[in-house]
Amino acid sequence: MKCLLLLMALACAQALATEPLPPMLNLPGTGGDETKIDYAALLVLKGVHAVICPISDDWKFQLHDYLLYHGGKFWCMWSHGPDVEDLPKQHVAYATSDDGLKWSEPKPLSGLPDEGRAYIARDFWVRDGKLLALVASYKGKGAFGVDKDLKLLAFEWDEASSAWQPKGSIFDNAINNFAPQKISSGDWVMTRRDARMNVSMLIGGIKALNDWRMFPVIDRTASARATGFSPDEPVWWERPDKSIVGVFRDNGGSSRLFRAISTDLGQTWTTPEKTNYPNATSKLCPLLTSRGYRVLISNANPTLGRRELHLAVSEDGLTFTRMGRLDIPSPKPATLQYPHLIEHEGNLFITFSRNKNISEIIKVSLDEVDRLRGK
Repeated sequence: MKCLLLLMALACAQALATEPLPPMLNLPGTGGDETKIDYAALLVLKGVHAVICPISDDWKFQLHDYLLYHGGKFWCMWSHGPDVEDLPKQHVAYATSDDGLKWSEPKPLSGLPDEGRAYIARDFWVRDGKLLALVASYKGKGAFGVDKDLKLLAFEWDEASSAWQPKGSIFDNAINNFAPQKISSGDWVMTRRDARMNVSMLIGGIKALNDWRMFPVIDRTASARATGFSPDEPVWWERPDKSIVGVFRDNGGSSRLFRAISTDLGQTWTTPEKTNYPNATSKLCPLLTSRGYRVLISNANPTLGRRELHLAVSEDGLTFTRMGRLDIPSPKPATLQYPHLIEHEGNLFITFSRNKNISEIIKVSLDEVDRLRGK
């Protein structure tokens, strides 16, 4: 029976590989042609803006912000380091808030790494009621390359001591993008890149923190040589029909997102194809809202780089049909990047980094997003 199900799943994947998918972006008045997007005319989504952590004299670098609401308060973590990103001594800091707008002073989460090493913040994960913080550890400058000793670690919040305690390794030669999510099979699933930036899926996480099966998605070197597509920072989501959509940033210069589909719960994938969804070569973040539609936050205007953040809406999880710009105050030109978002009490809370040295947040009502949807 298992063999039959696997053959059926492979047949479905092959069919998806040959049948064209609907466009990933189809905004009103564009006919699916992304070159016709008038970014200046996009609806501006109003919200309440606040600073989580201002720039520090000692630790100027801040990036990789992640949010969570747990235990009656908001949590935010980020990579905190010297002048530029991913240098040795980079560590992970965190802060908390009662309302998501007024934040505590930052505190160390990981502590300083061993000499010559660095940490990167990798998201919160609530597993069996316990609050975990995922952190990537590596040698030297940058997580990718030769002899990086890259590994994904977990820290657990200890309420009694009000401190984070090391919990050991999740997976070796691995950096995730967002925390594991549960799918319809009951498994936890998260994306993995190795030190060579090859992309795979880790499935499991039920029996133990380090209990994972690894399923390849794409070999970066082979893909770059064959088509020029250089995958980075993958995201994914499961649709009601149990198919899984994978979306990838492209470092190969296309300024477009790539997309792949799995019909066997993340074990096999179609070859990622270039979509018509623009991207300024930066990280993106999806979320299924309580109102049934999915939002995607990204830097969607390649001509402006990372100077604007956009929110798009999809009703079916395949095609995004509305897009607006987040109303983030910028008195002078700045980069706004690496968003992460959660929903709480009818609002989206979206964190991001300004110029890679200030952690900020904007609170946007779902009613404001419905205004974008025309509801």
